[in-house]
Amino acid sequence: MKKISNEHSGEPGIRPSLKDQLREGASANQPIQDQLITDTLEQNYMPYAMSVIVSRAIPEIDGFKPSHRKLLYTMYKMGLLNGNRTKSANVVGQTMKLNPHGDLAIYETMVRMTRGNGSLLHPYVDSKGNFGRQYSRDMQFAASRYTEVRLDKICEELFRGLDKDAVDFADNYDGTMKEPCLLPATFPTILVNSNQGIAVGMASNICSFNLSEVCKATIAFMKDPTVDIIDLMPAPDFPGGGIILYEEETMRQVYETGRGPVRVRSKYQVDRKNNIIEIIEIPYSTTAEAIIDEISELVRSGKIKEVSDIRDETDLDGLKICIECKRGTDPAALMTKLFRFTKLEDTFSCNFNVLINGMPRVLGVRAIIAEWLCWRRACQKRELLFDLKKKRNRLHLLDGLSKILLDIDKAISIIRNTELEADVIPNLIKGFAIDAEQAEYVAEIKLRNINRQYILNRTADRQQLENEIKDIEDILSKPKRLDALIVSTLENVAKRFGKDRRSELLKAENAATFTDDKMIEDYNLKLFLTEHGYIKKLSLTSLRSAGDLKTKEEDHIIIEAEGKNKSEVLFFSSACCVYKMRIHEISDTKPSELGTYLPNILNSEPGERILFMLITDDYSGELLFAFENGKASRIPLIAYETKQNRKKLIHACYEGSPIVSILYLTEPVDLAAFSSLRKAIVFSSALIPVKATRNSQGVQVLVSKKGSRMVTVMRLSEVGFTDPEYYRIRKTPAIGYYLKEETLENRQLTLGEE
Repeated sequence: MKKISNEHSGEPGIRPSLKDQLREGASANQPIQDQLITDTLEQNYMPYAMSVIVSRAIPEIDGFKPSHRKLLYTMYKMGLLNGNRTKSANVVGQTMKLNPHGDLAIYETMVRMTRGNGSLLHPYVDSKGNFGRQYSRDMQFAASRYTEVRLDKICEELFRGLDKDAVDFADNYDGTMKEPCLLPATFPTILVNSNQGIAVGMASNICSFNLSEVCKATIAFMKDPTVDIIDLMPAPDFPGGGIILYEEETMRQVYETGRGPVRVRSKYQVDRKNNIIEIIEIPYSTTAEAIIDEISELVRSGKIKEVSDIRDETDLDGLKICIECKRGTDPAALMTKLFRFTKLEDTFSCNFNVLINGMPRVLGVRAIIAEWLCWRRACQKRELLFDLKKKRNRLHLLDGLSKILLDIDKAISIIRNTELEADVIPNLIKGFAIDAEQAEYVAEIKLRNINRQYILNRTADRQQLENEIKDIEDILSKPKRLDALIVSTLENVAKRFGKDRRSELLKAENAATFTDDKMIEDYNLKLFLTEHGYIKKLSLTSLRSAGDLKTKEEDHIIIEAEGKNKSEVLFFSSACCVYKMRIHEISDTKPSELGTYLPNILNSEPGERILFMLITDDYSGELLFAFENGKASRIPLIAYETKQNRKKLIHACYEGSPIVSILYLTEPVDLAAFSSLRKAIVFSSALIPVKATRNSQGVQVLVSKKGSRMVTVMRLSEVGFTDPEYYRIRKTPAIGYYLKEETLENRQLTLGEE
């Protein structure tokens, strides 16, 4: 193999590293210096990240991102607030003077603000043409050359005061134009219309609220900052409607912290004649195509069997997804299932991240209203100061005009006798003791207006101007009067543009929900456990037609229990543990099969034996444990119920002596206990007190004599004593009575001796 020469290192076959090449390339200019990674991030990455956060993705307190603001301001300057519609392409082209992005990016921004798209609760752009739909993934908007737009009437409230120095202006990207840093919106647009953005390391996801409710809440907050805002605006209001599953605690979390989920369900109606469910409103965060795809997949996988067809019948009247059901289907039950497994119920994750004075802050609703009011008061003051300055200037000019009134002929004479035009203003200043501005105003009066009536009419406004100036000064000095102006504006906005809520509210606890149990088929069955640890699960229908149940050689069934597929089964082991399972988790078996090896399912320890098996639905009843040392305990079954759905419980019973019997009791019964000395007692289970602690040792029932042990405890009905009263005891403990052969009906009952 030919070696590669390396002139830099002098060693054949070795290429210089990239770092060496960079060092050599930089050696002619300046040496490369090592730099901390934190410094590199700060100098190179942070400026980009901050630019995205501040200048692109996060909305400001006026409710707009820079791209929105530039577009609306361009349309305002084009006269589209009161004029006719113009082609969207025209607006896009003009906006590029302020927004140095491609025309498609600007047009997409416009599309989301239009009435036709439906993304906003109160659209800012009145549109004509196809702008797609917010609830559709595949419905594309038409090209900008085909559509027409103008500003909606509500935009009057966005630009009111813009020409009165209400906000600051800044140069555009090339310094040829001025654009507003914020829009002086007269209502909290930040809450009224939804806004989403993804920046670098942070994001913003603001939902919309009803305009009337926001205005009422803002007015109430101005009057009393401690008011409970949730009483006035209880929940968001989405443009697409839907049903909000209302949880007051979660909603308060959103209102206070600015973060939290809002669950929204689709709204539907049922055509019972044709057995069709019509979805007419869906959550704001999803699309019709996504929902159809999810339902179709559920039908294909067999999880939903009630649906025969699904189609999109959306038209000019709005959204409509038709779900055709099979005969006999319960629409309400089907919808609860679809709410559980599809985005017919979805969650809007609130993240109220807003730029306040150039800094991103996550604020709750109350804090956003407070920040908006602080900003709005500043805008209102600037408007008043602008009016005040203009009126003072007007008053100043009228003061000069009133002096001319004293001798109009003198003014005419001064102007006529002045040889040079440049000397007119100085001569008027000298002749009437007025300043240059007043003299300029007098000199510009038309010849036809040099009459006493005109001058008297102009000077008559002087008193009114003085009153207006005093009124503005009074407003600026009294915060309550300033707030009254804002309140009046909010009331007017709510009256003009307020609408009824689109999203209905439904308390979450009243909403029908679907649980996983409803997907499980329920039927009557029987469980069989063999001595070698095999468990067989057979439905009662298959059991009736079955013959002998197959088991391994030298194996036989030791425990059997009857129940339902949705029930729970408890296995009590010789290691004083309880294993819990849902019966539906156990595989169905045929009578001809051996069954499932239970230790593999339970992950039990080697040598651990299952002593008792119990099926339960509600954990009612009690368990009686009998131990070899003669003790017995009674434990309520509810003690084995756990909220965490644990699979294994240790220390499930008394561990001081081996278990000889476990009985399930629902009421007091007579029991018979036997010892290894062939002694027996008959007693009522009520003699054993109930203990809430699972590992309670209980009480002594049978006294040990000569090292004897208790062998078993059985129900008296299963023993077959002909004279049970002979063995009965009235209190515990007892020594017991020797068994008499003539009292045993069941001669096969044998007890081992020590």
